[in-house]
Formats: sequence, structure tokens, C-alpha cells
Amino acid sequence: MPQLNPSPWLAILIFSWMTFLVIIPPKVLAHTFPNEPTLQSTETFNMGTWNWPWL
Repeated sequence: MPQLNPSPWLAILIFSWMTFLVIIPPKVLAHTFPNEPTLQSTETFNMGTWNWPWL
């Protein structure tokens, strides 16, 4: 059965994975976001105790 011959399919598999792992990631990582995220302030707010009316 010729469809069970692994020679051409193994080469296709290797070349396709090489394409995915070598060519595509740099192209995807080259994109930049239009708005860079800014750091939030590290100031903590002092929350007082709550006075519950039913206690």
C-alpha cells in the first residue's frame, strides 16, 4: 500500500514544523501594541473599620 510509505510524509511533517518554529514566531513577535501598558500606582489605601448598624 503506497499510502503507508512514511518517507514523503515524514519530510512534509519536518518541513512544516520547521516553518512553524523558525519562520512564523519572529513574524508574530515583531508586532507591537499601539498602547503600551502603564504601571499602576503601588499606593495602598488605608481602609478603616466598618461600623455595622445591626451589631
